Amino acid sequence: MPQLRKDPITSRWVIISTERGKRPLDFPAAPPPPQLGFCPFCPGNEDKTPPEIMAYRKNGNLSDRGWSLRVVPNKFPALQIEGDLDRTGEGIYDRMHGLGAHEVIIESPNHNDVLSAMSEERVEDILWAYRDRILDLKKDDRFQYILIFKNYGEQAGASLAHPHSQLIATPIVPKRAREEVDGAKAYFDYKERCIFCDMIRQELQSELRVIARNDEFVAIAPFASRFPFETWILPKTHEPFFHDAQKHDMVSCARILKEVLGKMDQVLVSPPYNYLIHSLPLQETEMDHYHWHIEIMPTLVKVAGFEWGTGFYINPVLPEDAAKYLREARL
Repeated sequence: MPQLRKDPITSRWVIISTERGKRPLDFPAAPPPPQLGFCPFCPGNEDKTPPEIMAYRKNGNLSDRGWSLRVVPNKFPALQIEGDLDRTGEGIYDRMHGLGAHEVIIESPNHNDVLSAMSEERVEDILWAYRDRILDLKKDDRFQYILIFKNYGEQAGASLAHPHSQLIATPIVPKRAREEVDGAKAYFDYKERCIFCDMIRQELQSELRVIARNDEFVAIAPFASRFPFETWILPKTHEPFFHDAQKHDMVSCARILKEVLGKMDQVLVSPPYNYLIHSLPLQETEMDHYHWHIEIMPTLVKVAGFEWGTGFYINPVLPEDAAKYLREARL
């Protein structure tokens, strides 16, 4: 019989449609990425991107060549960094200028690299780049939230195959993030404990939904997973801000992120996916209730009319089964 499961953080209900239950190979394989003749992110084409914001290079070399990672403004930004908010009203409607920052983290000079196959050191560099950019942008008090996200594969929204992720800084806290923060705060006010810390303790005790772990992090299939094989990576110790992560955190996070993506590649045959980093909003001062984490969602099903009309998600794979498939994958 299908199950209704409630997300303990946001109170969102999810339908786990066990009668539609699917095994990993029941999902269609993603088509190969399109082969384009020109890529603006490849070495030698540095002048085809907006001016560089930041880069990692060997031996401090400042030339265009020799970089291992570059950060540039998005050529077609969702939000623009110049100006002020200019909040105005039009009757019952509110509006403001599209203020923000939109950057692209070019993760590798190699066009065919994939994150799961990179060395742990290179994955760690990508995480350090995220942290460096957040620390720089948080100095601008116009920004309240910074989201790091990666779209891998055309079906997941990637317009270029070259390995990259993105950053968007916004002058408001997005609704999805606000729901999560407020839900965690309500739990803390009632129980005086962080819901994420409680979740980690319970998952490590039961092990039903644990996918991978190391000294610093655990990867789980959430109890009320919205999507098949949805995975969360959480630090075991309470940390509200991603940008406060230290060296040992980055080493362990890179290791488990690479491991989880490698398991997904093996079990689901290199699926398209999205991942994002949820962190406490920049201006928040109460920190005991929230816990930063990475959410990974393979793109295996489509969101359709029922989901849009109700806010429910229908997941055809039990999270416990998804965790077992991924946990047992040998890399």
